Parts: sequence; C-alpha cells; structure tokens
Amino acid sequence: MALEKIDIDTLDPAATIVVATGNAHKLTEIEAILGKVMPEVRFVALGQLGDFEDPEENGTTFLENAIIKAQAAVEETGLMAIADDSGLVVDALDGEPGVYSARYAGVHGDDAANNAKLLMNLEGVADEDRTARFMSVVALIDQDGLVTYGEGACEGVIAHEGRGDHGFGYDPLFLPVDTPGKTMAELTADEKNAISHRFHALEHLSAKLTGEE
Repeated sequence: MALEKIDIDTLDPAATIVVATGNAHKLTEIEAILGKVMPEVRFVALGQLGDFEDPEENGTTFLENAIIKAQAAVEETGLMAIADDSGLVVDALDGEPGVYSARYAGVHGDDAANNAKLLMNLEGVADEDRTARFMSVVALIDQDGLVTYGEGACEGVIAHEGRGDHGFGYDPLFLPVDTPGKTMAELTADEKNAISHRFHALEHLSAKLTGEE
C-alpha cells in the first residue's frame, strides 16, 4: 500500500510525530497503539515527507540503532520522531544474530540465506536448547532530544525447517511459545500483531508516556 505524500509545512510541529519508516503497516501499528495515549498527535511516515537517505545503523544494541534512526528523522524534519529496531536473539548462539539479523549471511535482507545460516549454525542442537526470542526497541525523541523508549520480546524456539507463507525474515523458523505448533509465518497478521515483540515494545512505551511505569 503506497503512502500519500505530505507537505511538511502543513504539519503542526507540536502535534506531529514522524515514524522513521516507509512501511504503511508499521505506521498503522504504531498509530493504533500510541494513538490511544496520544490522541492529539498525528503520526506520519518519514517516507511521506520526502526521500531521505537511511542513516548508518552502526549501533551494537537494538536501542542504539533505534535512537540512530529516530535522531536522523528529527534532524531531517525538525519534528518529533519515533523508530524501532528489532531482531532475533538465539541463546545457543550467544545472542546471534541480534542486531545483525537482517544481514546475518552478509547481504542485507536476504531472508533465505539468513535462515539457511541460522539452521546450519544450530545443526545438532537439541530442541530444548533452541530457545530464542524476537526483540524490539521503540525509541521516541522530541525536538529537545529527550529519548523515551520501550522494549518488548516474543519468546519461542527455532524449528528444524521452515513452515508458512506469511511474514518475512525468520518467521518461518520461529515457533512462538504463545502459539504452540505454529510458526510465526503460519499466523494471520492479527494473530502475529497480538503477540509480536513490537506490540509489546509499544505497550511498554505507552506505559512510560502515561506514567504507568
């Protein structure tokens, strides 16, 4: 779904948050959760305001990378901005692929190669030791540079082979604890969103913004 272009000069800086994404689904998900605690705010995607170069994500943690993306959006637009960074953490691999999840096999976004490398590195690892979690950090930065962030996780285990046609990335190999017998790629969008790491991170951020934490 293509996002409509917006003239940045028509936006109220005090009531607009830029979501550092060009992904319509991610914009909708963030707006649905944070809109409940920030009803006066309009959420717009960075891609709606122009073509901006992606910053170099050279952080060593999900939080550092989320802040890098959000800060770049603040500098590019002069508006408050929010960004997320996420990835897969596998216990038997000492936390790999972690912040390198999207480029685990060397090429950014090559899901097939990333999944193949993950299975190869877990070859011979027993089922009970294949525990893992999807992690997400969502960072909100205002014009004064104040950072507020939320963290979330979706616990599960890594399967021995991929199943399912939905989702992307490691979804076909990830068996969430909350949906026994189904990989993330076998869930509907609504089922996935209800348990996803980004959902939990946004809920955590919402709690901080409302003073509940």
